[in-house]
Amino acid sequence: MNRKEISELIQHEKIVFITRLKDSSKIQAVIGRLASAGVRILEVTSNTPKYTEAIIEARKSYPDILIGAGTVTNEKIANEAIKAGAQFLVTPNCNLTLIDIAHKNNIPILMGALTPTEVCEAFEAGADFVKLFPADIMGIAYFKSIKAPLDRVKILAVGNIKQNDVGLWMNAGATGIGIASILKEPIKDEQDLIDIEQNAINFIKHIKKNHE
Repeated sequence: MNRKEISELIQHEKIVFITRLKDSSKIQAVIGRLASAGVRILEVTSNTPKYTEAIIEARKSYPDILIGAGTVTNEKIANEAIKAGAQFLVTPNCNLTLIDIAHKNNIPILMGALTPTEVCEAFEAGADFVKLFPADIMGIAYFKSIKAPLDRVKILAVGNIKQNDVGLWMNAGATGIGIASILKEPIKDEQDLIDIEQNAINFIKHIKKNHE
C-alpha cells in the first residue's frame, strides 16, 4: 500500500490502537488479540522494548493489518521504524523534519500537536493527520475551539479517550481517535488478554455506532 491508500484506510477506520508495553514478550499475544477483535490499524510505540522486532513480526503474521510506529520523536527512530516495515509514523511532538522522512518512504505521518500554532505548522508542512495530544486533558471544548477555524485539518484525538466519549469526539469533528487505554499492565494471564480483546471490540462498536 502507498501513502494515499494507507491514509484513506486510517480515515475510513477512524481508530488507531496504540500498543505500548514494558514487557516485550507479551506484544505478539496482544497484537493477536487485537487482530481477533477486528482491529485494522495499530501502532507499536518506540518505547516498547524490541519494538522494531515487534513490527517485523507483526507485519509477517498480520498482513491485513496496518502496522505503524508510535512515539517517533526524532529522525533516528523514524528511520529505524521504517526499516523495520512501519506503514505509518505517529509522533507525540511537532518535529517537522519527520514529515519529509515519512513521505520520501511513501507512508503517512500522524503528527502530534497541541496548540493552534503547532496544528497549523504540522498541517502546512504536509502532515497527513494531526494528532491532538493530550486530548483528554484539554477536553472537547478546547478541541472544538481548535477545529472551528482549522476545519480543513484532519485531527485525531489521542490521550485516554473513554468508550462512552467516542461519540462526543467524533461529533465534535474528530477524524478519528487513538486508543492506548485498553492495555493494562502487567498482563498476568489469559483473562487479561481476553479483556483487551473485548475492550477493543467495544471501542470499534462505538466508532461504527457513530459513523455507520
